[in-house]
Amino acid sequence: MSNRQFRPGRRLVREGVIRSKTHRRVAAWPSVGVVIATRNRPMLLRRALTAVLAQAYPGPIHVAIVHDQAEPDVALAAGGDRPVTVLMNQRTPGLTGARNTGVLALATELVAFCHDDDVWAPEKLQAQVAALTAAAGAEVATCATELEYDGRRTPRLAGLDRIDLADLTRARLATLPSSTFLIRRAALVGPDRIGLLAEDAPGNQNQDWDLLLRAARRAPIAHVDEPLVRMLWRYTSPYSYEYTTKISSLRWIMARHPQLESGRPEAARVYGRLACWSAASGNRRAAWHWTKQTVRQNWREPRAAIALAALSGAVRIERLLATLHRRGHLV
Repeated sequence: MSNRQFRPGRRLVREGVIRSKTHRRVAAWPSVGVVIATRNRPMLLRRALTAVLAQAYPGPIHVAIVHDQAEPDVALAAGGDRPVTVLMNQRTPGLTGARNTGVLALATELVAFCHDDDVWAPEKLQAQVAALTAAAGAEVATCATELEYDGRRTPRLAGLDRIDLADLTRARLATLPSSTFLIRRAALVGPDRIGLLAEDAPGNQNQDWDLLLRAARRAPIAHVDEPLVRMLWRYTSPYSYEYTTKISSLRWIMARHPQLESGRPEAARVYGRLACWSAASGNRRAAWHWTKQTVRQNWREPRAAIALAALSGAVRIERLLATLHRRGHLV
């Protein structure tokens, strides 16, 4: 990633949403706790932390850095107007337990998550708090992202200003990773609550999608459709796992949310992912099974073609994925 400052989309600045409208909308800026879970990536962590502390947000910010299965960097702890607390993961080892440790340690009105290899635009929190405040009954706000892979940057927009359960069921919105989440803390830990992130998710995968689905059952999600988070995909995440774990995690979320298979296009999308990951893992029998299921539901589903290409041996799945990532697409 270059050193040039990450700026939000032109429309957001041109319309003055950040610098003028938000100040008129929000009477009192709530406190925001930011949880950064990390493991042995000090340079990336410091870059992410710098962007969080540089937020153009008028309200209080408290950062909780949670080290997972690694020695904590106590030198990052700081006081002042934007304190930084350094913690060890006290719950299930992995990303999800680390995030829940941070949520429980904070006492702020709102909670946000940031990957240690992502970078926030300076206006992210201010724009999201304004959107969350303006949306009656909303408990969660998200924003669009900019995907950086192999030196290429691609904005990923949802085309929506609110996201409901049907939107999350019809297609997994890859524009909504957990680094875009801003959540009312009471909705996570209060008596009438969505609940914390699911720590039984295989490989700590799909727990963010699961949280959004649970939240959307209660109220639509407020969305700022501007790329206010830059996701860096060049580095390997310590929270990434092998293809068999991806399959287990997808089966896990399908069991928790049967609506993901409620219609033909919806089922084809999840079956197509199972076909791709099965082909990548070398399980040809499962890959053929899920490819046939995908085509039976929706023959136009592109993941079926990806799985077939991998099964034919014409190209490795890793090469296909790399090409998709360069173009801003995720399987």
